[in-house]
Amino acid sequence: MQSTPLPPSALQDFLLDAQVSLSQAQECLQHLQMIDNDPDACLCLDDTLGSLAVRAETLGLEQVAEYTSALRDLLAPACGDQHLQTAALPSVQACLDLLAWQLELLDAHTGRLDLDPSEQHLLLVQLASALDQPHAQTCASGKAKHPARHSADPEK
Repeated sequence: MQSTPLPPSALQDFLLDAQVSLSQAQECLQHLQMIDNDPDACLCLDDTLGSLAVRAETLGLEQVAEYTSALRDLLAPACGDQHLQTAALPSVQACLDLLAWQLELLDAHTGRLDLDPSEQHLLLVQLASALDQPHAQTCASGKAKHPARHSADPEK
């Protein structure tokens, strides 16, 4: 976990970009609520989560990077196969809401997020269940993900 101070401008730039990314992800989700399995909205959501995860990882914001990557990895197979069911969208919304809340709680000097990842784990498990996917590994396990990688296998 990041413990050394980040340059204030780097964290501020990240937070501004993250807010834009979250707004874009919300727009993609709204589009999916109107048009089931829209490939453009799925691609937008995937790209948005991917770039956010990469930026977070680059700054050493491990908890944010891992959670965002895990969310992206769960959504990838459903979006890729055009099986993102409408019933799963509230779970996606809950995951995005938690991400937004956690970004607000990042320490302004270190970028640390000193929170128990159990809520992240719970929401990801609920999403996996809504997507009828196994969810053996989550961000709560502390295993680093590779956000730049796009995989259809959620366990990688």
